[in-house]
Parts: sequence; structure tokens; C-alpha cells
Amino acid sequence: MAADFSVSEPVARFLISGHALSVAIGGVALTAAATRFDPQAGADRAPGAFIVGNLLSAIAPTYGLLLVGRVVAALCHGAYIGVGAVVAADMVAENRRAGAIATIFTGLTLANVLGVPRGTLLG
Repeated sequence: MAADFSVSEPVARFLISGHALSVAIGGVALTAAATRFDPQAGADRAPGAFIVGNLLSAIAPTYGLLLVGRVVAALCHGAYIGVGAVVAADMVAENRRAGAIATIFTGLTLANVLGVPRGTLLG
């Protein structure tokens, strides 16, 4: 990718660390904002914005646009996990909230353990 976008390898690697930082830091901030107003609306909008970020990344003709797409997708990724846990907890009786949140994180874990390798193989 470094050669394709005419950037150095350390700069190209920021696509990975920038994504991770955006999930970890930006996702927390967006989750806090979304849950303060309307968690369900945040959960409904995040997948669409995630798709937009990934489409932008897929068609990006420049490194800068690719980085923007990665950051947009990462922010939505981080927020969706947090907001999804809040929405899941709100959907069930108080004594079942821990199970609802556990179900959300079980799905996330399975996606990483099963989905990522399969996506890599398909790619």
C-alpha cells in the first residue's frame, strides 16, 4: 500500500494504528454522546455510516481519503459496540441485563474468531 499511495511504510502503517486509536478513543466519545441523547438512533445510524466509511476506503484514490474512510469506519465500529451494549441492556428486564451485554460481546468475539479468518480467506 505504501508504494500504491506513494507514502513511506511508517506512514502507511498509520492506517492500522489510526483505525485502532479511532475505535478506542473516538468510539468511547461517540458512545457517550449517543447514549446521552438517543441510544437507539445511534445504533440505527452507525451501520450506515460504517458502510460509508468502508466504501470511501474502497474507492479512495489518495492516502488521505483512505485514512479518512478508515477513521469514519472505526468511529462507527467503536460507537456501535458501546451503544449496542446499552441498547441491549435497556431491552431486557433488569435481572437479565448482564446476559444481554454478554450476548453482544459473544457476537463480537465470534465475528473476530470466525469471521475475520473467513474474510481473509475470501479476500
